[in-house]
Amino acid sequence: MKKFLPSILLAAFLLTGCRPAGPEPGGLRGTVNTEGSTSMADVMAALQEGFREKEPGVTVNFSGTGSGAGIEAALSGACDIGLSSRELKESEMQKGAWGHLAALDGIALVVHPSNPVTALSSSQIADIFSGRITNWSVLGGPDAPIAPYGREAGSGTRSAFEELTGTAGRCVYRNEYGSTGDVIGNVSANPNAIGYVSLASVRGGVAVVAVDGTACTEEAVKSGAYPIRRPFLLITQKDAVLSDAAQAFLDYALSPEVADYIARAGAIAP
Repeated sequence: MKKFLPSILLAAFLLTGCRPAGPEPGGLRGTVNTEGSTSMADVMAALQEGFREKEPGVTVNFSGTGSGAGIEAALSGACDIGLSSRELKESEMQKGAWGHLAALDGIALVVHPSNPVTALSSSQIADIFSGRITNWSVLGGPDAPIAPYGREAGSGTRSAFEELTGTAGRCVYRNEYGSTGDVIGNVSANPNAIGYVSLASVRGGVAVVAVDGTACTEEAVKSGAYPIRRPFLLITQKDAVLSDAAQAFLDYALSPEVADYIARAGAIAP
C-alpha cells in the first residue's frame, strides 16, 4: 500500500490546489456594518444592490451618521467599514484610519431655480459663505439678502467644502442642516438661499451654479476641471483583519466591476 501513497497525496493536492482560496462566490454568510457619510447613501445603495447579487448570503447595512462619526466607528470597531466624504485628517491617520478610494464626487453649489445668478467664482463663493457678500445684487441678482445654508459640524461635505474654498472656521451660515436632503429641500423653498451638496445627491427643485466658469458635471469632476471635488472613501483600521464577508465587500466595492453601479448612483468611478 505504501507505494500508492505519493499518488494519493498528489491527487489530493491537485484537487484542492485548483480551487481558489476562501469561500466560493455566493457561499458567504454574514453581516457587514457600514457607517458614516450621508452623502454616500446613493453610492452605498448601489453597492449594496450589486453585492447582494454576487453574495446573497451577506447583509450589508448602512447607517448615515456623518463622516467624522463613521471614521471613529471604524477605528473603535463599532462598525466594519466607515464611510467618509472627505480626506482623512493627519490625526485620524495617526490613529490607524486607512482610506480606500471608492469614488469621486463634486460639491455642487445650489440656488433656487428662480435665481438669475448661474455662475460664481471661487472668491465670490468664499465671500458669500464668510459673510463678506450679503446681497444678491452684488452678484447680478435681485436686491435681496443672501441666505447661506450649510451642513452641521462633523459633516464630510462641510469639511471638504470649507477646506476647498478656504473658508474653514470662517463660514457664517443662516442655517445648518443634518443631511444633504435637508439642504436641498430648504434651498428649494427659499428664493434667496444658496447651499452646497454632493453632485450625486442633486435633485429637482434647485439649480446648480457653475464655478470658475465650469459646470459641475461628472466629466469635469473626473478630469479635475471642476475645482470643488472630493473623494468618497471606505475606512478601515490599517492593521485590522476584516471578517470574510467584510473583506469580500471591500474588495468588491474597490473593483472595476462596480463602475456602472457607481455611475448609476451619480458619482464617478476613480
